[in-house]
Amino acid sequence: MLLFFKRIALLEGLSLLLLIFFAMPMKYVMDQKEYVQVIGMAHGILFIAYILLALILKFTKKWNVKLFLIACVASLIPFGTFYLEKKYL
Repeated sequence: MLLFFKRIALLEGLSLLLLIFFAMPMKYVMDQKEYVQVIGMAHGILFIAYILLALILKFTKKWNVKLFLIACVASLIPFGTFYLEKKYL
């Protein structure tokens, strides 16, 4: 389960970076909203999967509250999931 969480964390982190640094500029600079719709949907699904898996791991792997909260906050910050994996997982 932890390996699956790491993979989802990687994909979630990449989708956040794509959304912020590619899709949003394309929307506001080039007026192309399609990228935000596609990447935003993928990021939303990955974000939900990431949080659900973190919640599952909190109870199955007996994560303490601090680690769980760090994992949740890491999903909101660009490069946060990469930091979480390197430092805590």
